[in-house]
Amino acid sequence: MSVSTETRLNRTASVAALALLLQACGGGGGGGAPTPPPPPQSLPGLDDPNVYSSNANASLPGATEAAAVTQHSLSLGGQTLNYQATAGHLLAREIGAAQRPQAAVFYVAYTLPGANAATRPVTFFYNGGPGSASVWLQLGSFGPKRLVSGVPETTAARPFPLVDNADSLLAQTDLVFVNAVGSGRSQAIAPFTNRSFWGVNEDAGLFRDFIRRYIEVNSRQASPKFLYGESYGGPRTAVLARRLQEANLPMDGLVLQSPAMDYNSNCAIFELPRVSCAGYLPSYAAVGAWHRLSQPVPSDLDAWTSQARQFAAQSYEPAAQAFLTSASTTPALWPQLANLTGLGATHWQAQFNLPPTYYRQNLLPGQLIGRYDGRMLAPVGSALAAEGDPSSTWIGGSFATAINTHLSNDLQYRNGSAYVLLSNAIEVWNFSYGGRDLPDTIPDLAWTLQQNPRLRVLAISGYHDLATPFFRTEQDLARLNSNRVQVRNYPGGHMSFLDDATRMRQKADLVSFYAEVLAARGAAAGSGPQRQASAAAPQRPYPDQAGSLPLPGFKRATPEPEFQAPMLDPWVPPRGTDKTPLKAPD
Repeated sequence: MSVSTETRLNRTASVAALALLLQACGGGGGGGAPTPPPPPQSLPGLDDPNVYSSNANASLPGATEAAAVTQHSLSLGGQTLNYQATAGHLLAREIGAAQRPQAAVFYVAYTLPGANAATRPVTFFYNGGPGSASVWLQLGSFGPKRLVSGVPETTAARPFPLVDNADSLLAQTDLVFVNAVGSGRSQAIAPFTNRSFWGVNEDAGLFRDFIRRYIEVNSRQASPKFLYGESYGGPRTAVLARRLQEANLPMDGLVLQSPAMDYNSNCAIFELPRVSCAGYLPSYAAVGAWHRLSQPVPSDLDAWTSQARQFAAQSYEPAAQAFLTSASTTPALWPQLANLTGLGATHWQAQFNLPPTYYRQNLLPGQLIGRYDGRMLAPVGSALAAEGDPSSTWIGGSFATAINTHLSNDLQYRNGSAYVLLSNAIEVWNFSYGGRDLPDTIPDLAWTLQQNPRLRVLAISGYHDLATPFFRTEQDLARLNSNRVQVRNYPGGHMSFLDDATRMRQKADLVSFYAEVLAARGAAAGSGPQRQASAAAPQRPYPDQAGSLPLPGFKRATPEPEFQAPMLDPWVPPRGTDKTPLKAPD
Protein backbone atom coordinates (compact mmCIF):
# COMPACT_ATOMS: atom_id res chain seq x y z
CA MET A 1 0.00 0.00 0.00
CA SER A 2 1.37 3.44 -0.90
CA VAL A 3 1.91 6.07 1.76
CA SER A 4 -0.73 8.37 0.21
CA THR A 5 -3.29 5.58 0.02
CA GLU A 6 -2.59 4.44 3.58
CA THR A 7 -2.93 8.02 4.82
CA ARG A 8 -6.26 8.47 3.08
CA LEU A 9 -7.61 5.17 4.34
CA ASN A 10 -6.54 6.04 7.86
CA ARG A 11 -8.33 9.37 7.51
CA THR A 12 -11.42 7.55 6.25
CA ALA A 13 -11.29 5.26 9.27
CA SER A 14 -11.03 8.31 11.53
CA VAL A 15 -13.96 9.94 9.76
CA ALA A 16 -16.12 6.86 10.20
CA ALA A 17 -15.08 6.47 13.84
CA LEU A 18 -15.81 10.13 14.59
CA ALA A 19 -19.19 9.92 12.84
CA LEU A 20 -20.18 6.87 14.84
CA LEU A 21 -18.97 8.42 18.07
CA LEU A 22 -20.97 11.58 17.42
CA GLN A 23 -24.02 9.54 16.55
CA ALA A 24 -23.75 7.47 19.71
CA CYS A 25 -23.43 10.62 21.83
CA GLY A 26 -26.39 12.33 20.24
CA GLY A 27 -24.34 14.65 17.98
CA GLY A 28 -24.69 18.37 18.53
CA GLY A 29 -27.56 18.66 20.96
CA GLY A 30 -29.52 15.42 20.58
CA GLY A 31 -30.80 14.13 23.94
CA GLY A 32 -31.44 10.65 25.28
CA ALA A 33 -29.34 7.86 26.68
CA PRO A 34 -26.11 6.92 24.84
CA THR A 35 -26.49 4.12 22.34
CA PRO A 36 -23.81 1.42 22.16
CA PRO A 37 -21.77 1.80 18.96
CA PRO A 38 -22.21 -0.83 16.25
CA PRO A 39 -19.35 -3.13 15.24
CA PRO A 40 -16.52 -1.36 13.37
CA GLN A 41 -16.95 -0.92 9.64
CA SER A 42 -14.73 -2.83 7.28
CA LEU A 43 -12.82 -0.43 5.09
CA PRO A 44 -13.03 0.96 2.51
CA GLY A 45 -16.82 0.99 2.40
CA LEU A 46 -19.29 3.28 4.12
CA ASP A 47 -22.68 2.31 5.51
CA ASP A 48 -24.47 5.64 5.62
CA PRO A 49 -27.31 5.43 8.20
CA ASN A 50 -29.04 8.68 7.21
CA VAL A 51 -32.49 8.60 5.66
CA TYR A 52 -32.66 11.06 2.76
CA SER A 53 -35.81 12.58 1.29
CA SER A 54 -36.50 14.61 -1.84
CA ASN A 55 -39.70 16.09 -0.38
CA ALA A 56 -39.90 19.87 -0.73
CA ASN A 57 -40.29 20.39 3.02
CA ALA A 58 -37.80 17.75 4.16
CA SER A 59 -34.65 18.54 6.13
CA LEU A 60 -32.02 16.60 8.02
CA PRO A 61 -31.66 17.28 11.76
CA GLY A 62 -27.92 17.10 11.27
CA ALA A 63 -25.18 15.54 9.18
CA THR A 64 -21.51 14.60 9.29
CA GLU A 65 -19.19 14.59 6.32
CA ALA A 66 -18.26 11.02 5.49
CA ALA A 67 -17.40 9.18 2.31
CA ALA A 68 -16.41 5.81 0.95
CA VAL A 69 -12.95 5.90 -0.61
CA THR A 70 -11.94 3.17 -3.05
CA GLN A 71 -9.03 2.56 -5.42
CA HIS A 72 -9.40 1.65 -9.09
CA SER A 73 -7.49 1.59 -12.37
CA LEU A 74 -8.36 2.52 -15.94
CA SER A 75 -6.45 1.81 -19.15
CA LEU A 76 -6.62 4.98 -21.19
CA GLY A 77 -4.67 5.91 -24.30
CA GLY A 78 -2.00 3.30 -23.73
CA GLN A 79 -1.44 4.18 -20.07
CA THR A 80 -2.87 2.89 -16.84
CA LEU A 81 -4.42 5.49 -14.54
CA ASN A 82 -4.66 4.49 -10.90
CA TYR A 83 -7.52 6.59 -9.61
CA GLN A 84 -9.43 7.11 -6.41
CA ALA A 85 -13.20 7.31 -6.12
CA THR A 86 -14.84 9.20 -3.25
CA ALA A 87 -18.60 8.87 -2.75
CA GLY A 88 -20.36 10.65 0.09
CA HIS A 89 -21.35 14.02 1.49
CA LEU A 90 -19.84 17.41 2.19
CA LEU A 91 -21.61 20.20 4.04
CA ALA A 92 -22.33 23.43 2.19
CA ARG A 93 -22.26 26.34 4.60
CA GLU A 94 -23.42 29.91 4.16
CA ILE A 95 -20.91 32.64 3.39
CA GLY A 96 -20.61 34.98 6.37
CA ALA A 97 -19.73 34.94 10.02
CA ALA A 98 -22.42 32.45 11.07
CA GLN A 99 -21.41 29.81 8.50
CA ARG A 100 -24.75 28.02 9.01
CA PRO A 101 -24.87 24.56 7.45
CA GLN A 102 -27.31 24.54 4.56
CA ALA A 103 -27.24 21.07 3.06
CA ALA A 104 -25.47 17.73 2.98
CA VAL A 105 -24.50 17.52 -0.69
CA PHE A 106 -23.97 14.08 -2.20
CA TYR A 107 -21.11 13.84 -4.68
CA VAL A 108 -18.84 11.34 -6.40
CA ALA A 109 -15.27 12.37 -7.20
CA TYR A 110 -12.76 10.52 -9.37
CA THR A 111 -9.23 11.81 -8.76
CA LEU A 112 -5.58 10.89 -9.36
CA PRO A 113 -3.82 10.62 -5.98
CA GLY A 114 -0.37 12.16 -5.87
CA ALA A 115 -0.96 14.57 -8.77
CA ASN A 116 0.30 18.14 -8.37
CA ALA A 117 -2.74 20.09 -7.17
CA ALA A 118 -1.25 23.34 -8.49
CA THR A 119 -1.45 22.10 -12.08
CA ARG A 120 -4.02 19.29 -12.00
CA PRO A 121 -7.44 20.62 -13.08
CA VAL A 122 -10.65 19.79 -11.23
CA THR A 123 -14.01 19.87 -13.02
CA PHE A 124 -17.43 20.03 -11.33
CA PHE A 125 -20.18 18.28 -13.34
CA TYR A 126 -23.95 18.53 -12.88
CA ASN A 127 -27.13 17.97 -14.85
CA GLY A 128 -30.15 20.28 -14.86
CA GLY A 129 -33.87 19.63 -14.68
CA PRO A 130 -34.02 21.53 -12.46
CA GLY A 131 -34.22 18.65 -10.02
CA SER A 132 -32.00 16.20 -11.89
CA ALA A 133 -29.21 14.19 -10.31
CA SER A 134 -25.81 14.14 -12.03
CA VAL A 135 -26.17 10.49 -13.02
CA TRP A 136 -26.55 11.21 -16.75
CA LEU A 137 -23.16 12.89 -16.96
CA GLN A 138 -21.53 10.58 -14.42
CA LEU A 139 -22.39 7.34 -16.22
CA GLY A 140 -22.96 8.65 -19.74
CA SER A 141 -20.22 11.11 -20.62
CA PHE A 142 -16.57 11.32 -19.57
CA GLY A 143 -16.25 9.60 -16.22
CA PRO A 144 -14.15 6.44 -15.84
CA LYS A 145 -17.26 4.27 -16.37
CA ARG A 146 -20.05 4.61 -18.93
CA LEU A 147 -23.20 2.82 -20.01
CA VAL A 148 -23.35 1.35 -23.51
CA SER A 149 -26.74 2.58 -24.73
CA GLY A 150 -26.50 1.94 -28.47
CA VAL A 151 -28.00 5.38 -29.20
CA PRO A 152 -29.55 6.24 -31.64
CA GLU A 153 -30.63 2.64 -32.17
CA THR A 154 -33.12 1.06 -29.78
CA THR A 155 -32.03 -2.53 -30.23
CA ALA A 156 -29.47 -3.01 -27.43
CA ALA A 157 -30.24 -5.29 -24.51
CA ARG A 158 -31.38 -3.49 -21.37
CA PRO A 159 -30.21 -2.76 -18.76
CA PHE A 160 -27.15 -1.43 -20.54
CA PRO A 161 -23.74 -2.80 -19.50
CA LEU A 162 -21.43 -0.51 -17.50
CA VAL A 163 -17.91 -0.57 -18.96
CA ASP A 164 -14.57 1.18 -18.61
CA ASN A 165 -14.76 4.42 -20.57
CA ALA A 166 -12.06 4.74 -23.23
CA ASP A 167 -13.21 8.35 -23.78
CA SER A 168 -12.88 9.44 -20.14
CA LEU A 169 -11.40 12.85 -19.35
CA LEU A 170 -9.62 11.47 -16.29
CA ALA A 171 -6.21 11.98 -17.90
CA GLN A 172 -6.98 15.69 -18.27
CA THR A 173 -8.85 16.52 -15.05
CA ASP A 174 -10.21 15.27 -11.77
CA LEU A 175 -13.98 14.76 -12.06
CA VAL A 176 -16.49 15.74 -9.35
CA PHE A 177 -20.16 14.91 -9.99
CA VAL A 178 -22.47 17.03 -7.82
CA ASN A 179 -26.14 16.34 -7.06
CA ALA A 180 -28.55 19.22 -6.51
CA VAL A 181 -30.53 19.34 -3.27
CA GLY A 182 -33.44 16.89 -3.46
CA SER A 183 -31.70 14.72 -6.07
CA GLY A 184 -29.36 11.79 -5.65
CA ARG A 185 -28.98 11.77 -1.87
CA SER A 186 -28.51 15.51 -1.29
CA GLN A 187 -30.73 17.11 1.33
CA ALA A 188 -31.13 20.36 3.23
CA ILE A 189 -30.18 20.65 6.91
CA ALA A 190 -32.64 22.22 9.37
CA PRO A 191 -33.73 24.97 9.65
CA PHE A 192 -33.46 24.95 5.84
CA THR A 193 -35.66 22.65 3.76
CA ASN A 194 -35.07 21.28 0.27
CA ARG A 195 -37.40 23.95 -1.07
CA SER A 196 -35.05 26.63 0.32
CA PHE A 197 -32.69 25.90 -2.59
CA TRP A 198 -35.23 25.43 -5.38
CA GLY A 199 -34.77 28.67 -7.27
CA VAL A 200 -32.29 30.15 -9.74
CA ASN A 201 -30.43 32.27 -7.19
CA GLU A 202 -30.66 29.89 -4.25
CA ASP A 203 -29.53 26.88 -6.28
CA ALA A 204 -26.45 28.67 -7.62
CA GLY A 205 -25.55 29.87 -4.13
CA LEU A 206 -25.73 26.33 -2.76
CA PHE A 207 -23.53 24.97 -5.56
CA ARG A 208 -21.04 27.79 -4.89
CA ASP A 209 -20.86 26.81 -1.23
CA PHE A 210 -20.38 23.12 -2.02
CA ILE A 211 -17.52 23.98 -4.38
CA ARG A 212 -15.96 26.22 -1.73
CA ARG A 213 -16.10 23.34 0.74
CA TYR A 214 -14.71 20.78 -1.72
CA ILE A 215 -11.79 23.06 -2.56
CA GLU A 216 -11.12 23.67 1.13
CA VAL A 217 -11.26 20.03 2.24
CA ASN A 218 -9.11 18.82 -0.65
CA SER A 219 -6.65 21.76 -0.72
CA ARG A 220 -7.45 22.60 -4.34
CA GLN A 221 -7.15 26.38 -4.03
CA ALA A 222 -4.35 26.54 -6.61
CA SER A 223 -5.85 24.05 -9.07
CA PRO A 224 -7.26 25.10 -12.45
CA LYS A 225 -11.04 24.91 -12.05
CA PHE A 226 -13.79 24.08 -14.55
CA LEU A 227 -17.58 23.84 -14.49
CA TYR A 228 -19.49 21.46 -16.78
CA GLY A 229 -23.29 21.86 -16.83
CA GLU A 230 -25.92 20.22 -19.02
CA SER A 231 -29.33 21.63 -20.05
CA TYR A 232 -30.60 23.68 -17.06
CA GLY A 233 -27.04 23.12 -15.89
CA GLY A 234 -26.09 25.67 -18.58
CA PRO A 235 -27.88 28.65 -17.00
CA ARG A 236 -26.84 27.31 -13.58
CA THR A 237 -23.23 27.50 -14.80
CA ALA A 238 -23.59 31.14 -15.85
CA VAL A 239 -25.05 32.19 -12.50
CA LEU A 240 -22.70 29.93 -10.53
CA ALA A 241 -19.59 31.22 -12.29
CA ARG A 242 -20.65 34.74 -11.35
CA ARG A 243 -21.29 33.75 -7.72
CA LEU A 244 -17.88 32.07 -7.53
CA GLN A 245 -16.17 35.10 -9.08
CA GLU A 246 -17.84 37.33 -6.51
CA ALA A 247 -16.57 34.98 -3.76
CA ASN A 248 -12.98 35.30 -5.05
CA LEU A 249 -13.04 31.82 -6.58
CA PRO A 250 -12.62 32.53 -10.29
CA MET A 251 -13.06 29.67 -12.73
CA ASP A 252 -10.76 28.94 -15.65
CA GLY A 253 -13.14 27.19 -18.03
CA LEU A 254 -16.86 26.56 -18.49
CA VAL A 255 -18.42 23.78 -20.59
CA LEU A 256 -22.08 24.20 -21.56
CA GLN A 257 -23.62 20.92 -22.74
CA SER A 258 -26.90 21.52 -24.62
CA PRO A 259 -27.59 24.63 -22.54
CA ALA A 260 -30.82 26.61 -22.16
CA MET A 261 -29.12 29.95 -21.48
CA ASP A 262 -32.18 32.15 -22.06
CA TYR A 263 -35.52 30.52 -21.33
CA ASN A 264 -37.27 33.49 -22.90
CA SER A 265 -35.85 32.76 -26.37
CA ASN A 266 -36.92 29.09 -26.55
CA CYS A 267 -40.37 28.95 -28.16
CA ALA A 268 -41.10 25.47 -26.74
CA ILE A 269 -41.19 26.79 -23.18
CA PHE A 270 -44.58 28.38 -23.86
CA GLU A 271 -47.90 26.60 -24.26
CA LEU A 272 -48.57 28.61 -27.42
CA PRO A 273 -45.33 29.94 -28.92
CA ARG A 274 -45.01 33.62 -28.06
CA VAL A 275 -41.58 33.96 -29.62
CA SER A 276 -40.23 32.85 -32.97
CA CYS A 277 -39.45 29.16 -33.43
CA ALA A 278 -36.78 29.96 -36.03
CA GLY A 279 -34.12 28.75 -33.60
CA TYR A 280 -35.49 25.22 -34.09
CA LEU A 281 -35.55 25.23 -37.89
CA PRO A 282 -31.97 23.96 -38.48
CA SER A 283 -32.64 21.15 -35.98
CA TYR A 284 -35.79 20.21 -37.91
CA ALA A 285 -33.63 20.17 -41.05
CA ALA A 286 -31.10 17.82 -39.40
CA VAL A 287 -33.83 15.48 -38.12
CA GLY A 288 -35.66 15.48 -41.47
CA ALA A 289 -32.41 14.61 -43.22
CA TRP A 290 -31.70 11.76 -40.78
CA HIS A 291 -35.08 10.22 -41.57
CA ARG A 292 -34.44 10.81 -45.30
CA LEU A 293 -37.48 13.04 -45.66
CA SER A 294 -35.79 16.29 -46.69
CA GLN A 295 -35.44 17.25 -50.34
CA PRO A 296 -32.75 16.59 -51.32
CA VAL A 297 -31.36 14.15 -48.78
CA PRO A 298 -27.98 15.72 -47.99
CA SER A 299 -24.67 13.89 -47.87
CA ASP A 300 -22.96 16.58 -45.75
CA LEU A 301 -24.74 17.34 -42.47
CA ASP A 302 -22.59 20.35 -41.62
CA ALA A 303 -23.25 21.96 -44.99
CA TRP A 304 -26.97 21.14 -44.76
CA THR A 305 -27.35 22.72 -41.32
CA SER A 306 -25.36 25.73 -42.46
CA GLN A 307 -27.83 26.21 -45.31
CA ALA A 308 -30.69 25.80 -42.84
CA ARG A 309 -29.20 28.46 -40.53
CA GLN A 310 -29.06 30.92 -43.39
CA PHE A 311 -32.64 30.23 -44.44
CA ALA A 312 -33.86 30.46 -40.85
CA ALA A 313 -32.18 33.82 -40.25
CA GLN A 314 -32.86 35.50 -43.57
CA SER A 315 -36.24 34.13 -44.65
CA TYR A 316 -38.09 32.29 -41.90
CA GLU A 317 -37.33 34.52 -38.92
CA PRO A 318 -38.78 37.73 -40.48
CA ALA A 319 -41.85 35.79 -41.65
CA ALA A 320 -42.34 34.20 -38.21
CA GLN A 321 -42.11 37.61 -36.54
CA ALA A 322 -44.73 38.97 -38.95
CA PHE A 323 -46.95 35.98 -38.15
CA LEU A 324 -46.65 36.63 -34.40
CA THR A 325 -47.46 40.30 -34.90
CA SER A 326 -50.31 40.11 -37.41
CA ALA A 327 -51.08 36.40 -37.95
CA SER A 328 -50.09 36.86 -41.59
CA THR A 329 -48.35 33.87 -43.13
CA THR A 330 -46.07 33.54 -46.15
CA PRO A 331 -47.34 30.86 -48.60
CA ALA A 332 -44.21 31.10 -50.74
CA LEU A 333 -42.18 29.65 -47.87
CA TRP A 334 -44.37 26.60 -47.27
CA PRO A 335 -42.83 24.32 -49.94
CA GLN A 336 -39.30 25.50 -49.04
CA LEU A 337 -39.91 24.68 -45.39
CA ALA A 338 -41.29 21.28 -46.38
CA ASN A 339 -38.22 20.45 -48.48
CA LEU A 340 -35.87 21.58 -45.75
CA THR A 341 -37.49 19.80 -42.80
CA GLY A 342 -39.32 16.84 -44.33
CA LEU A 343 -42.63 17.99 -42.81
CA GLY A 344 -45.30 18.54 -45.48
CA ALA A 345 -46.32 22.02 -46.69
CA THR A 346 -49.87 21.62 -45.33
CA HIS A 347 -48.43 21.45 -41.82
CA TRP A 348 -46.54 24.70 -42.31
CA GLN A 349 -49.73 26.25 -43.59
CA ALA A 350 -51.57 25.13 -40.44
CA GLN A 351 -48.77 25.92 -37.92
CA PHE A 352 -46.46 28.49 -39.47
CA ASN A 353 -44.55 29.31 -36.26
CA LEU A 354 -44.13 25.61 -35.72
CA PRO A 355 -43.07 24.28 -32.27
CA PRO A 356 -41.08 21.06 -31.76
CA THR A 357 -43.88 19.01 -30.18
CA TYR A 358 -45.99 19.46 -33.32
CA TYR A 359 -43.00 18.55 -35.49
CA ARG A 360 -42.27 15.39 -33.49
CA GLN A 361 -45.86 14.20 -33.56
CA ASN A 362 -46.42 14.79 -37.28
CA LEU A 363 -43.15 14.10 -39.09
CA LEU A 364 -43.79 10.36 -39.51
CA PRO A 365 -47.41 9.11 -39.37
CA GLY A 366 -47.90 6.59 -36.58
CA GLN A 367 -44.48 7.33 -35.09
CA LEU A 368 -43.34 9.61 -32.25
CA ILE A 369 -39.97 11.30 -32.78
CA GLY A 370 -37.67 11.74 -29.79
CA ARG A 371 -37.41 15.09 -28.03
CA TYR A 372 -33.94 14.66 -26.58
CA ASP A 373 -32.79 12.91 -29.76
CA GLY A 374 -34.84 13.41 -32.92
CA ARG A 375 -33.13 10.46 -34.63
CA MET A 376 -34.92 8.06 -32.27
CA LEU A 377 -38.55 7.06 -32.73
CA ALA A 378 -41.19 4.62 -31.54
CA PRO A 379 -44.66 3.60 -32.71
CA VAL A 380 -47.46 5.64 -31.18
CA GLY A 381 -49.06 3.54 -28.43
CA SER A 382 -45.90 1.53 -27.77
CA ALA A 383 -44.22 1.33 -24.37
CA LEU A 384 -41.29 3.36 -25.66
CA ALA A 385 -43.60 6.20 -26.74
CA ALA A 386 -45.89 6.09 -23.69
CA GLU A 387 -44.00 8.73 -21.68
CA GLY A 388 -43.85 11.21 -24.56
CA ASP A 389 -40.20 10.87 -25.53
CA PRO A 390 -38.74 7.54 -26.69
CA SER A 391 -35.21 8.95 -26.46
CA SER A 392 -35.53 9.48 -22.69
CA THR A 393 -37.62 6.37 -21.97
CA TRP A 394 -34.98 4.28 -23.71
CA ILE A 395 -32.23 5.24 -21.24
CA GLY A 396 -34.00 5.98 -17.92
CA GLY A 397 -34.32 2.51 -16.38
CA SER A 398 -30.74 1.50 -17.19
CA PHE A 399 -29.28 4.63 -15.61
CA ALA A 400 -31.38 4.08 -12.47
CA THR A 401 -30.20 0.49 -12.13
CA ALA A 402 -26.56 1.28 -12.89
CA ILE A 403 -26.08 4.16 -10.45
CA ASN A 404 -27.33 2.08 -7.53
CA THR A 405 -25.12 -0.87 -8.47
CA HIS A 406 -22.09 1.35 -9.11
CA LEU A 407 -22.41 3.13 -5.77
CA SER A 408 -22.97 0.06 -3.62
CA ASN A 409 -20.76 -2.51 -5.38
CA ASP A 410 -17.97 -0.54 -7.06
CA LEU A 411 -17.69 2.51 -4.82
CA GLN A 412 -18.73 0.74 -1.60
CA TYR A 413 -21.15 3.49 -0.55
CA ARG A 414 -24.32 1.96 0.88
CA ASN A 415 -27.52 3.70 1.96
CA GLY A 416 -31.14 2.63 2.36
CA SER A 417 -32.76 5.67 0.70
CA ALA A 418 -33.82 5.93 -2.93
CA TYR A 419 -31.32 7.51 -5.30
CA VAL A 420 -33.67 10.09 -6.85
CA LEU A 421 -32.70 10.66 -10.47
CA LEU A 422 -35.31 13.38 -11.02
CA SER A 423 -37.16 15.04 -8.14
CA ASN A 424 -40.33 17.11 -8.31
CA ALA A 425 -38.37 20.30 -7.56
CA ILE A 426 -39.47 21.73 -10.90
CA GLU A 427 -43.10 21.82 -9.72
CA VAL A 428 -42.31 24.60 -7.20
CA TRP A 429 -39.07 25.99 -8.67
CA ASN A 430 -38.69 29.76 -8.61
CA PHE A 431 -37.69 30.53 -12.20
CA SER A 432 -37.83 34.30 -11.78
CA TYR A 433 -34.45 35.92 -12.21
CA GLY A 434 -33.06 39.32 -13.13
CA GLY A 435 -36.46 40.97 -12.93
CA ARG A 436 -38.06 38.50 -15.37
CA ASP A 437 -40.39 35.54 -14.87
CA LEU A 438 -37.94 33.25 -16.63
CA PRO A 439 -34.14 33.32 -16.48
CA ASP A 440 -31.88 34.95 -19.04
CA THR A 441 -28.35 34.20 -17.84
CA ILE A 442 -26.37 35.65 -20.74
CA PRO A 443 -25.80 38.89 -18.75
CA ASP A 444 -24.25 36.85 -15.91
CA LEU A 445 -21.88 35.16 -18.32
CA ALA A 446 -21.01 38.50 -19.92
CA TRP A 447 -20.19 40.02 -16.51
CA THR A 448 -17.99 37.09 -15.51
CA LEU A 449 -16.09 37.14 -18.81
CA GLN A 450 -15.45 40.84 -18.28
CA GLN A 451 -14.25 40.36 -14.70
CA ASN A 452 -12.09 37.31 -15.45
CA PRO A 453 -9.92 37.83 -18.57
CA ARG A 454 -8.59 34.27 -18.51
CA LEU A 455 -12.02 32.59 -18.51
CA ARG A 456 -12.84 30.48 -21.57
CA VAL A 457 -16.22 28.94 -22.55
CA LEU A 458 -17.02 25.94 -24.73
CA ALA A 459 -20.63 25.21 -25.76
CA ILE A 460 -21.46 21.72 -27.05
CA SER A 461 -24.70 20.82 -28.83
CA GLY A 462 -26.24 18.02 -30.85
CA TYR A 463 -27.73 18.71 -34.28
CA HIS A 464 -30.70 16.43 -33.52
CA ASP A 465 -31.62 17.89 -30.12
CA LEU A 466 -35.26 19.05 -30.14
CA ALA A 467 -35.12 20.35 -26.54
CA THR A 468 -32.29 22.90 -26.66
CA PRO A 469 -31.68 23.49 -30.38
CA PHE A 470 -28.11 24.22 -31.40
CA PHE A 471 -28.96 27.29 -33.49
CA ARG A 472 -30.85 28.90 -30.60
CA THR A 473 -27.79 28.31 -28.40
CA GLU A 474 -25.59 29.94 -31.04
CA GLN A 475 -27.91 32.94 -31.20
CA ASP A 476 -27.97 33.33 -27.41
CA LEU A 477 -24.19 33.11 -27.08
CA ALA A 478 -23.66 35.50 -30.01
CA ARG A 479 -24.94 38.24 -27.72
CA LEU A 480 -21.66 37.95 -25.82
CA ASN A 481 -19.61 38.96 -28.88
CA SER A 482 -16.56 37.29 -27.33
CA ASN A 483 -13.70 35.41 -28.98
CA ARG A 484 -13.31 33.47 -25.73
CA VAL A 485 -16.56 31.59 -26.39
CA GLN A 486 -16.40 28.57 -28.71
CA VAL A 487 -19.32 26.56 -30.08
CA ARG A 488 -19.09 22.97 -31.33
CA ASN A 489 -21.98 20.98 -32.84
CA TYR A 490 -22.11 17.25 -33.52
CA PRO A 491 -24.46 14.55 -34.81
CA GLY A 492 -26.56 13.53 -31.84
CA GLY A 493 -29.16 14.67 -29.39
CA HIS A 494 -29.32 16.47 -26.08
CA MET A 495 -26.91 13.98 -24.53
CA SER A 496 -24.71 13.90 -27.62
CA PHE A 497 -22.06 11.97 -25.66
CA LEU A 498 -24.27 8.86 -25.76
CA ASP A 499 -23.46 8.53 -29.48
CA ASP A 500 -20.21 6.53 -29.71
CA ALA A 501 -18.79 8.36 -32.74
CA THR A 502 -19.76 11.79 -31.42
CA ARG A 503 -18.34 11.10 -27.95
CA MET A 504 -14.91 10.49 -29.49
CA ARG A 505 -15.07 13.79 -31.39
CA GLN A 506 -16.35 15.61 -28.35
CA LYS A 507 -13.56 14.17 -26.20
CA ALA A 508 -10.95 15.40 -28.71
CA ASP A 509 -12.43 18.92 -28.68
CA LEU A 510 -12.56 18.92 -24.88
CA VAL A 511 -8.91 17.86 -24.66
CA SER A 512 -8.02 20.77 -26.95
CA PHE A 513 -10.17 23.13 -24.88
CA TYR A 514 -8.49 22.12 -21.63
CA ALA A 515 -5.06 22.59 -23.23
CA GLU A 516 -6.05 26.04 -24.49
CA VAL A 517 -7.41 27.10 -21.10
CA LEU A 518 -4.30 25.90 -19.28
CA ALA A 519 -2.06 27.69 -21.79
CA ALA A 520 -4.01 30.92 -21.27
CA ARG A 521 -3.74 30.44 -17.52
CA GLY A 522 0.02 29.97 -17.80
CA ALA A 523 0.38 33.06 -19.96
CA ALA A 524 -1.65 35.12 -17.48
CA ALA A 525 0.47 33.87 -14.58
CA GLY A 526 3.61 34.98 -16.41
CA SER A 527 2.34 38.45 -17.21
CA GLY A 528 2.28 39.83 -13.69
CA PRO A 529 0.63 39.54 -10.29
CA GLN A 530 -2.66 37.64 -10.39
CA ARG A 531 -5.46 37.39 -7.88
CA GLN A 532 -5.20 33.95 -6.31
CA ALA A 533 -8.19 31.66 -6.00
CA SER A 534 -8.69 31.04 -2.32
CA ALA A 535 -11.45 29.65 -0.16
CA ALA A 536 -13.57 32.39 1.40
CA ALA A 537 -14.26 30.29 4.51
CA PRO A 538 -11.69 29.70 7.25
CA GLN A 539 -10.04 26.30 7.44
CA ARG A 540 -12.20 23.68 9.18
CA PRO A 541 -11.16 20.25 10.39
CA TYR A 542 -12.32 17.31 8.31
CA PRO A 543 -14.99 16.07 8.77
CA ASP A 544 -17.46 18.85 9.39
CA GLN A 545 -20.56 18.10 11.49
CA ALA A 546 -23.82 19.95 12.06
CA GLY A 547 -26.92 19.52 14.17
CA SER A 548 -28.24 16.38 15.78
CA LEU A 549 -27.11 13.18 14.11
CA PRO A 550 -29.29 10.10 13.70
CA LEU A 551 -28.69 7.00 15.74
CA PRO A 552 -26.28 4.56 14.08
CA GLY A 553 -27.50 1.67 12.01
CA PHE A 554 -29.61 1.55 8.85
CA LYS A 555 -33.11 2.99 8.94
CA ARG A 556 -35.81 1.95 6.54
CA ALA A 557 -36.56 4.93 4.32
CA THR A 558 -40.04 5.68 3.07
CA PRO A 559 -39.96 4.50 -0.55
CA GLU A 560 -39.69 7.36 -3.03
CA PRO A 561 -40.03 7.23 -6.81
CA GLU A 562 -36.70 7.53 -8.59
CA PHE A 563 -38.42 9.62 -11.29
CA GLN A 564 -40.90 12.17 -9.91
CA ALA A 565 -41.36 14.57 -12.85
CA PRO A 566 -41.29 14.35 -16.65
CA MET A 567 -37.86 14.33 -18.26
CA LEU A 568 -38.50 17.55 -20.16
CA ASP A 569 -35.54 19.81 -19.39
CA PRO A 570 -35.88 22.68 -20.25
CA TRP A 571 -39.47 22.93 -19.09
CA VAL A 572 -41.54 25.17 -16.84
CA PRO A 573 -44.82 23.73 -15.49
CA PRO A 574 -47.97 25.84 -15.75
CA ARG A 575 -48.29 28.37 -12.93
CA GLY A 576 -51.85 29.14 -11.86
CA THR A 577 -54.71 30.09 -14.16
CA ASP A 578 -54.05 33.77 -14.70
CA LYS A 579 -51.11 33.31 -17.14
CA THR A 580 -50.68 31.56 -20.47
CA PRO A 581 -47.40 30.32 -19.97
CA LEU A 582 -45.98 27.55 -20.00
CA LYS A 583 -45.53 24.31 -21.76
CA ALA A 584 -47.22 21.25 -20.27
CA PRO A 585 -45.73 17.76 -20.75
CA ASP A 586 -46.33 16.02 -24.07
